[in-house]
Parts: sequence; C-alpha cells; structure tokens
Amino acid sequence: MTHELKEILHGYRQASTLGIEAVLATVVALSGSSYRGAGVRMLVLENGAAFGAVSGGCVEKEIHLQAAAVFKSGVPRMMTYDGRYRLGCEGILHILLEPFRPEAGLARAFEEQLRHRSAFRMDSHYFLEDGPDPRMGSVLILEEGRFSVRGGFSPGPDTLLFEGHLPPLMRLLILGAEHDAVQLTAMASQLGWEVIVVVGADDARGTDHFKGALQVLSTMPETLDSALVDRQTAVILMTHSYSKDLKYLLRLSRATPAYLGILGPAHRRERLLGELLERDPEVVEAFLEGIHGPAGLDLAAESPQEIAISIIAEILSATRGSRPIPLREKQGAIHQR
Repeated sequence: MTHELKEILHGYRQASTLGIEAVLATVVALSGSSYRGAGVRMLVLENGAAFGAVSGGCVEKEIHLQAAAVFKSGVPRMMTYDGRYRLGCEGILHILLEPFRPEAGLARAFEEQLRHRSAFRMDSHYFLEDGPDPRMGSVLILEEGRFSVRGGFSPGPDTLLFEGHLPPLMRLLILGAEHDAVQLTAMASQLGWEVIVVVGADDARGTDHFKGALQVLSTMPETLDSALVDRQTAVILMTHSYSKDLKYLLRLSRATPAYLGILGPAHRRERLLGELLERDPEVVEAFLEGIHGPAGLDLAAESPQEIAISIIAEILSATRGSRPIPLREKQGAIHQR
C-alpha cells in the first residue's frame, strides 16, 4: 500500500496547484468480508476525481457522497459502510474521512523515506461512532519526524488507534532486455513496483523502450551494484544467456533478495547452481534455497505476457508467505495471513 500513498500524495500535489480541496478516506476498522483489508486509503477531490480505491467500487460512491460534508465543514468524519444490506461484499467498514492538507515538509520527507527504502508508519486516530469529530485524524511517522495530514492536528489520548505499518516500495530488478523483460516491466510497474532493468554495457536503450521502468542501467554483470538488492527486492534472471546468468549469480551470491528467479528449464537451473558452487564454494545454503527456477507459477503460460503474470504471481506468493491455492479451497477469511 506504500505505492498507493505515493499516488495519493502525487494526486494531492496536482490538485493543490489548482486550488482543489482534497479529503483522505482510510479504512480504520472492519468486520466480516471485505474486498480489501484495513489500512487501505483513497483521496477524493472536490471536483469529483479520486486517487486510489478502498474496494472494488461499491464503497467509493458512498465515500464521495459523505466527503461532501467534510469539504463543507473542514471537520473529520467517521462513516460506516454496512455491506450486509447491499450487493457485493458483506462486511462492515469503518472509514475515516479527513481534510487532506499535509503539514509543510511532509511531501519532501516522504520522498526521502522512499529513497532510503526503510519502513514507516501511518497512525489514524478515530472513534467508531458515525459523525464529525475534530479529535480524529492521521499522522505519518517518518525518519524525519511526525507529520499530520491535516496541518495543526494533534491526536488526543481518548481516541482509538489504527497503526498502519508500511514497508518500502517493492523493487523488481530485471536482468535481461528481451521482449519478455519489456512485458514484465510494464506489468510490474502497474502494481506500483519500482522496476529497474539491467541491460548490456553496450545497450543504449532506456526507459522509453521499457515502459514503466524507473531506471534502465547499462552495465556488465561484474560491475552490477549489489546494493540495489535488499530484502524488499525481487530479482529475475532472464538474459537468455547461460554465461550472463552465471555471472549475475556470482555477483549476487552475497545478496539477500526477497525473491530470486531464473527463467528457463529445471536442468538449466541445476547446471547453473552446480557451476556456481564450483566457482564460489562459500555461497550460503540460504541463498541457494531461495532461488526459484524455473521462475513462475504453473499457469500453463505461453506468451510473454502470460509468463510475466506467472512470475509476478510467484513473487507475490513468495514475498507474502502464501501457498498458491484456489480461493474456493481456502479456509477462513481471504485476507487472513
């Protein structure tokens, strides 16, 4: 959800330059079935536009209607959406609506937080009772300090508290430049991931070729900056070159990615890992066990687009500790982890 907050701040900057007021909607509590979990947010603009979503669409109309009172009064408001009496999800959502007028310095501090790739928190103070109350509001807690999303707001001791713990943006490091890398870049960027594509040292292609990429780096495997890889980074080897894949594995053998996938059949993976051990016998077992190859889930994928979907699905499964099964076979709530 970090990428959604980034989108919200971007939307606010656009609106504020035009003098358009904004209201932040945050799901602070829920019970029963819901499309998404607690902590999801959206920004509603006075002109009817919106950034982000808290459901599949059924709740958003009601949020727009109730946000009108917040635009008029400037006072935060709690609303309850009871899906038991409507079509769609059957849960009860408690949603905090508050004027979105961030303190000075919040946007810059947030961008620095993203650049440092460290986790942060967003606290929402609320009451469950529907209606307006100036004691409600949200505070963003960053490395540089605490920033209210409504200038001058200071939470009182008597409110309920929802703590939203937010990780750094998910990063995808794509090692390869063929057509399948182009498709994977486009799809991963749609999820709000930071996509970095690594091409050959003599390859002049840039972000205009890899739509959605944050960066395109031209480098040799031996000079790849391993600092690009942290515990919130997924890496996919898809150079279609055995020698290049091996060199990248050697370069990354001391890294701790959230996911490391290798494109290609199982026998190719075994050959790569065998030669990796020969050249680097000190490589730790955890690194080897964390390699996914062939990369992707078995979705009977054939086209580059379908292969990209299968790889993204496996990354989500691996990084969230979830075993892929049909939801009809899942016991308990969908969002339960």
